[in-house]
Amino acid sequence: MKVSDILRVKGGALFTVSPDQPLAYAMTTMADLDVGSLVVMEHGELVGMLTFREAIKAVVKNGGVVGPTLIRSVMDDSPVTCTPDTEMDEVRRIMLEHHARYMPVMSLRVLQGVISFYDVARAVVEGQDFENRMLKAYIRDWPSADSQDPPAAQQSN
Repeated sequence: MKVSDILRVKGGALFTVSPDQPLAYAMTTMADLDVGSLVVMEHGELVGMLTFREAIKAVVKNGGVVGPTLIRSVMDDSPVTCTPDTEMDEVRRIMLEHHARYMPVMSLRVLQGVISFYDVARAVVEGQDFENRMLKAYIRDWPSADSQDPPAAQQSN
C-alpha cells in the first residue's frame, strides 16, 4: 500500500496558515476544524508544520498565555515529508523514527496532502481486515478431505 492510496480515501482537504499569522489564530482554527495540524505555507510553498505539540509548548513557555506569538516562531520549519509513491511500511518507520504524528505529502515541490499517524494506523487495520476476510473465505471454500481422496478400491469377495 502506498501513500497515494491513503490520500485517495482521505480526500484532498488541506488546512493552511501563513507563518506570520498569530499563533492564537492557528489554535482557534485547529479547534474549530478539529484538526491536530496545519500546513504552514508562504508564497505557495511549504515552509513548516504547526501541530498541537508546538502550540502547547509555546503556550507553556509563555506562562500559559498565547500572547502575540507568531506561527513562524514555533512551527516545525523542517518537517519530514513523503511522496505519494512512498510505501506504507516506510512511512510508519519514518513517523516512528522522527516521532511525527503528521507528515506532508509532496510531489516535487507541490503539496499533495497531509497524512496522520491515525490515517496510517487505519489503513493498516483495514488492510489486515481485508486480508483476514480473504483468508477466511479461502479456508471456508477449502475442499473437504473426503473430496480429495481417491475413491477406495472396491473389494471383491
